Amino acid sequence: MRRVVDPGIRDWDFPRGIASVALMVGYAGEYGVPAARMLAGTGLIEPMLHDPDGQIDATTELAVIRNLVGELAERRPALGVEIGRRYRITTFGIFGFACVSSPTLSEAIAFALHYLDLSFTFCLPVAEWSDGEFVAWVHDESVPADVRRLLVERDVTAMNQVMSDLLGRPLPLTRAEFAFDEPAHADRIAEVTGITPRFGMAHNLFAIDPAILDQPLPQANEHTWAMCLAQCRDLVDRRRARTGIAAEVRKLLVPGDADGFAAPAGIDSVASDLNMSTRTLRRHLDAAGTSYRALLDEVRRALAEEMLTATPLSVSDVAIRLGYAESSTFIYAFKRWTGATPAAYRRVRASRR
Repeated sequence: MRRVVDPGIRDWDFPRGIASVALMVGYAGEYGVPAARMLAGTGLIEPMLHDPDGQIDATTELAVIRNLVGELAERRPALGVEIGRRYRITTFGIFGFACVSSPTLSEAIAFALHYLDLSFTFCLPVAEWSDGEFVAWVHDESVPADVRRLLVERDVTAMNQVMSDLLGRPLPLTRAEFAFDEPAHADRIAEVTGITPRFGMAHNLFAIDPAILDQPLPQANEHTWAMCLAQCRDLVDRRRARTGIAAEVRKLLVPGDADGFAAPAGIDSVASDLNMSTRTLRRHLDAAGTSYRALLDEVRRALAEEMLTATPLSVSDVAIRLGYAESSTFIYAFKRWTGATPAAYRRVRASRR
């Protein structure tokens, strides 16, 4: 059986924490590059790097990366690999703790993809499960060409490092492929992957035996995981504050019936209410970095959590009210959103009350 899971974001241009910039500035400092030179042109000053709640836009981090390349690329040809190896679970704050407390690597990957805008990635991974192999396709098409190879190396190395941390041992890859030509430091990339990588390929990817995915993680903890999920949801909700066309669509998707629990409107109905064609609406949402499906998932999730917490409706009744033809489809979607089945979610909430 084949299953593909896309990331919860459309591109790399999302707000992010400042920890990644702090990490790169610290690395450069070890090679004699002052923080001021690393932060030139960004509007940041060194004290800002110590603010745990600091938030920047992606273009600011990109400017720091370009400064890093300008300062050290000639001296440190494996720059992307060296930086990538420094990203550990703790670098990612609550997002990292949610991953490490996940029941399995499979659950951690699904969570990480859903909340990818709590990471620092520029390359967008797409996960593909099949009977014989798990493949992470690492898309770099939208990454600026002048830093593309470095960011592929950094992000793939960081992904490998974090998953190794989750397992408590090196992640055993079955293959690793890169779209760029073989660099002089290919041996450094091989150190990371643990196998001989192939270069000049059609795509960037790495693959593992899917049997590894469902093995329990050594630091899995159900209660910690639930707490981290809630905090990540709150954090990403703040970062994903909707404006413009996305806000208008979200408002129209929230049902207006008396009890507040009716199936959200379809895209054609929403487009009509906004006095535009469905095609035009899709185009506007794409330009805003979201989609009707993503907004529909947000609304359905909020309604589902409310119904499971505040009403005695059965899971099948909740599914029907949200517009699902089958309960199984709703259960699968809810587990993808929250990491728990509707029944398990309701039990946890009931026990807390």
